[in-house]
Amino acid sequence: MKSEVIIQKSHRNPFDPPLRATGVKLVVIESREDLKRAITPQTAMMHFSNFADTEGQIKVEEWVKLAHENQIPAFVDAAADTPPVSHLWDYANMGYDLIAFSGGKAIRGPQCAGLLVGKKDLVAYALLNNSPHEDTLGRSQKVGKEEIVGMVKALESYLKEDHEALNKEWQRRLDFISGQVTKIPGVTTSFPAPEIANHVPHMHIKWDGARIALTPREASAALRGATPSIVLSSGEHDEALSMNSFMLQPGEEKIIARELVKVLKSHAA
Repeated sequence: MKSEVIIQKSHRNPFDPPLRATGVKLVVIESREDLKRAITPQTAMMHFSNFADTEGQIKVEEWVKLAHENQIPAFVDAAADTPPVSHLWDYANMGYDLIAFSGGKAIRGPQCAGLLVGKKDLVAYALLNNSPHEDTLGRSQKVGKEEIVGMVKALESYLKEDHEALNKEWQRRLDFISGQVTKIPGVTTSFPAPEIANHVPHMHIKWDGARIALTPREASAALRGATPSIVLSSGEHDEALSMNSFMLQPGEEKIIARELVKVLKSHAA
């Protein structure tokens, strides 16, 4: 049985243990020459983590071409790659044999559900790990009927939505919060949007440490401990508070703005 999966070194991440849990061996490569040497009769699949597209030497479109040149199925982990909505079919059109999407994130379906899109025979093999097959690897990750129905409904709703209007609404929520916190002297905001994965409006909140005696990590902890609890990232290097707004319920941006202002003002010089 084929038992090796090729992956780029820069694509290794905390989400690849499920690959190894099947018993396969991950063959890690960096260059095109590495890839040529890595392909053997034991190669079962070539795996691509799309959020790491910019980091590897081989990009998403070339990866699937190289796989098919060698008669190997190509899988792309596109979990966070909606929006744009067209990504639901773009990778299939590129030729990928299997594409995985999160059911949560911007699709806003059940967090424990997702989509596996691809070749009918390969999807059928994946289904062998689902009910009524009880003695399988997938038993511990089973998705209930309720989540399946919820995922189908979320997908139907997502496809019908006005995505431009949604994006404007998500930005409006961030603009509202920005408008409140930047009234405090020393506070600034910026709006970087990730190019790949979770491509939705984001906001970074920074302030002058000489005016507000608080680090982003301390501010994050204060917000988490507040009522209601608010969870904002303080970044890998404690450089800023960061957030997006697509998971908020209508009106919750006002609560976040109020609590942020309260925390920052309480530490202002």
